[in-house]
Amino acid sequence: MNHTAVAFLKSGLVTAVGASARASCAAIRAKLSNPSETHFKSTDGNRIIAHLADFNEPQRGLARLASMAAMAIEEALDGISKSEWLHIPMILCVAELHRPGRLDGLDDQLFLEIQARLGGQFAQQSAVVTAGRVGVAIALNQARGLVNAVECQRVLVVAADSFIMWATLNFYDREDRLLTEENPNGFIPGEGAGALLVGRNSGLPGELICAGIGFASEAATVDSGQPLRGDGLTEAMTTALAHASWDLAESSCYRIADTSGEQYHFKEASLALSRAVRHRKQDFELWHPAECMGEAGTATALACLVVAYVAAKEQYAPARHTIIHFGNDDGERAVILTYRT
Repeated sequence: MNHTAVAFLKSGLVTAVGASARASCAAIRAKLSNPSETHFKSTDGNRIIAHLADFNEPQRGLARLASMAAMAIEEALDGISKSEWLHIPMILCVAELHRPGRLDGLDDQLFLEIQARLGGQFAQQSAVVTAGRVGVAIALNQARGLVNAVECQRVLVVAADSFIMWATLNFYDREDRLLTEENPNGFIPGEGAGALLVGRNSGLPGELICAGIGFASEAATVDSGQPLRGDGLTEAMTTALAHASWDLAESSCYRIADTSGEQYHFKEASLALSRAVRHRKQDFELWHPAECMGEAGTATALACLVVAYVAAKEQYAPARHTIIHFGNDDGERAVILTYRT
């Protein structure tokens, strides 16, 4: 793994609470949300609540994902000519292969559909990562490798995802994981897309730098029934801290996570922090964008990075250092560390 730092340069974000990174992040900062009833019904006969992105014309399936991704990319690449896109790889993050209700064509058609909507092409090193939320960290690590190998000056990391499909909603409803009046220990499904342009650190003040990335696996998954100790997230956090050579006991820091309402994930986050950082001198404030945009898989994970970038850029982040972490239902965990110069 290449541990050389890269900087976050520009961003784009489309969520249920905003059609741009600035609008979405302002709503997330203010803890605003916009859930609405869908036409899907749960097993108890009530309509399922979800966070829906706002479109002028109804779109479904791959077309909807491609539209959201194209909007986010246009924002992140604003001011960069399409002729330059040929030298910028796009690493597209999509749902994991075993996601219930996963759309056909995510692995091959979505990338092409996005390019067609944008009317441009990306560099030959472009790729698709099919690893869910953790895929965002995998993509960022690949981007670091490309930048530091001097293959590309800039790389675009993109994510597009939605939980608002009947097969997906039906599965999580039957697993009793959706937030309802009868079930407070659940999440509200959502959808969205994000884009983050990364490149070499210029050394200018105020840049947000990716300092370390760690990966691990958790045996006590959300549906395993095993006692949760947070081993996987602790290992990923410890690895990322070692790569960044950070001592958080001596640093100001806050956290951003993909936690979306289920108690399991909040407990895991607390356990991992207490085990990875044993001599805390402060509380590590926790932000979780999913409370505003809903559980949107890879899009929620990338939104965490965009929130960190915008908070640093607009100087309202509560600390210079950020711990950002994600997890898939199958136990895969990832931690990204960033800091503002």
